[in-house]
Amino acid sequence: MLDIQKLQVVYGTGRLRVDAVKDVSFHVEPGAAYGLVGESGSGKSTVLRAFCGLAPVSGGRVLVDGKEVTTPRTKAFYRTVQMVFQDPYASLHPRHTVDRTLSEPLAIHGEKNNAEARILQALREVGLGPSFRFRYPHQLSGGQRQRIAIARALILRPKVLLLDEPTSALDASVQAEILNLLDDLRRNLGLTYILVSHDLAVVAHLCERLLVMRHGEAVEETTAEALRSGAASNEYTQSLIQASQGYSRAARQPDAALAG
Repeated sequence: MLDIQKLQVVYGTGRLRVDAVKDVSFHVEPGAAYGLVGESGSGKSTVLRAFCGLAPVSGGRVLVDGKEVTTPRTKAFYRTVQMVFQDPYASLHPRHTVDRTLSEPLAIHGEKNNAEARILQALREVGLGPSFRFRYPHQLSGGQRQRIAIARALILRPKVLLLDEPTSALDASVQAEILNLLDDLRRNLGLTYILVSHDLAVVAHLCERLLVMRHGEAVEETTAEALRSGAASNEYTQSLIQASQGYSRAARQPDAALAG
């Protein structure tokens, strides 16, 4: 379904050159959820942006259904692949109603027929009723805004959702609701996900497989089951697991220079 082959993203040249992504490869089966994890600056979000055409691809290949995607991305690509961004406060136009936000993708892609029915269906799919249709973003909670962002991504009936930290700006209780919603949508609509997160618990909840990244490079590919059990073959992955579990006295050894 989705293939990233030796992806490279480079910014600048000479002394100002930054290799944001270095030869990253992975494969995602249809209907699967695949995670990209790592600390800030690891390159995980850049991979998503390169996939959907928001960051330059300096090398490598991006394939959907076995076909290499072109630059710039076509309308056909965006019918298949949609993105949900991290911050629901920034991703919605403050002066657009929910109705306008959801109608715009249909208008851009020439799919105005049955627009009202499709808008109402998208709202139902994300757990919101028709009463939300003519509200503005400032009239919505953070969780409701993210549901609208998900509805906007779904309205073209894509096969793939790229999820860039979709719960990090939300309260813990709302995070769980959005994760459960995304899980239900994937199973009910047959969607394929690539999820970026720094939170291992979020990735383990939603994904079957994941790639650990550091400094733009792939460190280790593993499974959510291995993550939950604390099993990791790479030292960096193990340190992420320990950090996600909080402070560990056993993991912290006194500096030899200070001992004694």
